[in-house]
Amino acid sequence: MTALRQSAMRELEKIPEDKIGFILQIMQGVNGLYKDNQSERKKAFARLEKLRRKGTVTDYDAELASYRDEKYGE
Repeated sequence: MTALRQSAMRELEKIPEDKIGFILQIMQGVNGLYKDNQSERKKAFARLEKLRRKGTVTDYDAELASYRDEKYGE
């Protein structure tokens, strides 16, 4: 065990038992920062791709004019 790890263990031993849960959450959060989230990112991207709609508009000027007429009238 390294000196730094030993020092951390000594500090942990000083913490009251009711505060250990907070320290544990912090440690787990820090460990989570170092995990490889690539697979989670790929899954999230795949979900977004499924939600994305493919456009069918071919005449954008006519589509815009249609929305303007609908909103503001003629």
